[in-house]
Amino acid sequence: MNRAELADFLRRGRARLDPADVGLPPGARRRTAGLRREEVASLAGMSVDYYTRLEQRRGPRPSRQMLTALARALRLTDDERDHLFHLAGEEPPRRDRVSAHVRPGLLLVLDRLYDAPALVVTDCGEVLAQNALSRALSGDVLARPVRERNMVRRFFLDPAARGIFPPEDWPEHARGHVANLRAVAAARPDDPEPAALVAELRAGSEEFSRLWDTHEVAVRRGTTKRFRHPVVGLLELDCEILLSDDHRHHLVLHTARPGTESYERLELLRVVGLQDMTPQGATGP
Repeated sequence: MNRAELADFLRRGRARLDPADVGLPPGARRRTAGLRREEVASLAGMSVDYYTRLEQRRGPRPSRQMLTALARALRLTDDERDHLFHLAGEEPPRRDRVSAHVRPGLLLVLDRLYDAPALVVTDCGEVLAQNALSRALSGDVLARPVRERNMVRRFFLDPAARGIFPPEDWPEHARGHVANLRAVAAARPDDPEPAALVAELRAGSEEFSRLWDTHEVAVRRGTTKRFRHPVVGLLELDCEILLSDDHRHHLVLHTARPGTESYERLELLRVVGLQDMTPQGATGP
């Protein structure tokens, strides 16, 4: 691990970003350019003390998960992400697999969507990034342990995870998850990730196993979803899915039709913001 080079790379990456680049308000006048250390730490989901020690050349060796979070927080390109891993003494993730690294351009779009819940997920359902309104709607997925960030796994293995949806909509969500995962598994026969997820869900969920045996196939596309929120009530939102070049990262965008009650409730949710009001079992869209 090259502590000096790592510290310099982190400081320079932080200095080149403005708050608006990462979806943060400008705040009070800044004496120096770039993000503050506490802002990078918050974006990466780590303590300010831990991040400060990295910049001061005295931090412990970051884990691969932490490096991925730093790359996302600093809006690094693929090459810059690989350089960060090398400086920490780690091999970068293989590029022939689905990466947890979200490209800066996609994150920029996500940050600009302040009035619509939006998130970035892999084709297997792993949540990689959320904007503020998505966290207000369905909870902060990235604050959970890594294994609990997959929407499909939580939907079938965590009974409380379905609470954000009306019960009468659960069968449709279940079928959609299974049909999409079957399409992904068939498209990536040499990748162990979807196969392992299928095996885990077949062993742990009778419902998943039964639906898997029906052999329905449907790639996830736009639809209409209903969400239950404990404060603003029921929201009916149009869901659009934009694909990355390789179709493995999805930008999921939720909007309400102007003039509807759901539109007014979504506006209220935006005003209310990120108060801790979401159900404990909220699973994300």
